[in-house]
Amino acid sequence: MSNRIVAGVEPTSAGTRVIAWSAQRARERELPLLLASVIGGPIGVVGEGELLAETSQQVRDWLEGEAEKLRADGLSVETILLQGDPVAQLTQTAAGENMLVIGSDYRGPESGPVRGIRGIRIVAASAIPVVVIPDHDLDDRNGVIVGVDGSPVSSAAIAFAAAEADRLREPLIAVSVWTPLTARPRNSLVYPDDYMQALERTAEETLALSLAGLRQDYPDLEIQTRALPGYPSAVINELAATATLAVVGSHGRGAIARFLLGSISHEVLTRLSTATAVVR
Repeated sequence: MSNRIVAGVEPTSAGTRVIAWSAQRARERELPLLLASVIGGPIGVVGEGELLAETSQQVRDWLEGEAEKLRADGLSVETILLQGDPVAQLTQTAAGENMLVIGSDYRGPESGPVRGIRGIRIVAASAIPVVVIPDHDLDDRNGVIVGVDGSPVSSAAIAFAAAEADRLREPLIAVSVWTPLTARPRNSLVYPDDYMQALERTAEETLALSLAGLRQDYPDLEIQTRALPGYPSAVINELAATATLAVVGSHGRGAIARFLLGSISHEVLTRLSTATAVVR
């Protein structure tokens, strides 16, 4: 077992963003970086051997070219070219490493949701934290957002987010979202004040309990809390629009967990506001 940052990349604009983000984190953490690309495996059709060989060489040359640029700046970089299913190949290659970083085809709020599900399946299948980088500009941002719901996986997300915020010397913004019961269509239900106040108090208590002891662990860390009404994924993405990083926990479980995330983390990933880490 090593302690590398693994970047799943391809020669696209999203891949370039993943390399830049991963390299910066590797420098800051003083960790080696592994650039990994995946191409499809053979399926037994006529003529595929030559095509696979040509594609493999092109991608291998691209990987080595990107690695050489980073090595020139003193970063320890290795490359690997994999064949087969990207979900299996990347999660197996990254097993036991520090984190896995992948790209997304999401290009901002005007582009609609993420078009493919492969990245979400990679996040769901990974046993280590996965950071997903959207394909849009992330400059001039500040703060690390973390979603808090009082669960064990939320505690893991807080630990990850606090360590990142402390290392970056940026504020940690812990968010607990309270959502009133959904009324039926055309229902004129008005929520009682005491009900709304109780929901808000519960969210505030969840934050206080979840963050207890954090200031002792990180005495210089600025910690901000937000107990807000709304739907969790929408609130997190709205706050993350100006943040350096967002962190959420995944509640996916069971025999099909490798194909599913918890609903909130899934929804956050479909409309990425910033680099987003999913922690189990």
